[in-house]
Amino acid sequence: MKRTEDPVKLTEKEIRFLEQNELCRFATASKKGEPHVVPVSYVWHEGSPYIVTDYGTRKLKNLRENPHAAILVDTAGTQKLLLISGSVSIIEKGEEYRNLYKIFHSKLDWVKRDPWKEGEAPFVRINPTFKAGWGLGGK
Repeated sequence: MKRTEDPVKLTEKEIRFLEQNELCRFATASKKGEPHVVPVSYVWHEGSPYIVTDYGTRKLKNLRENPHAAILVDTAGTQKLLLISGSVSIIEKGEEYRNLYKIFHSKLDWVKRDPWKEGEAPFVRINPTFKAGWGLGGK
């Protein structure tokens, strides 16, 4: 698929796939281009994937140097996967932060077990401008 800075359109099947999963591989790159990939939980909300990270992580350092990232969501044994990439926004406080925290708290059990306060861990939104997938049909 052609890379563009315009938002990509996802199919209903792709959106359902993203909403039904919560684990992905999250990829960033340093200013020098050194890749870094880690497994993380994510939430799909209003057309974008969101993750949360701690301050001091390599992924956050990379994002501050190079504000682009990708997620790869796949399910074992189904041969279904979706890769989404684009520029990122880092949300550290405010109303959007508090709303995202409520969404993460309602969807992910580990957030209930290990809560945090505003300002302790930023959210990262990928603004999707590229997608590629297998097993989900359509373009």
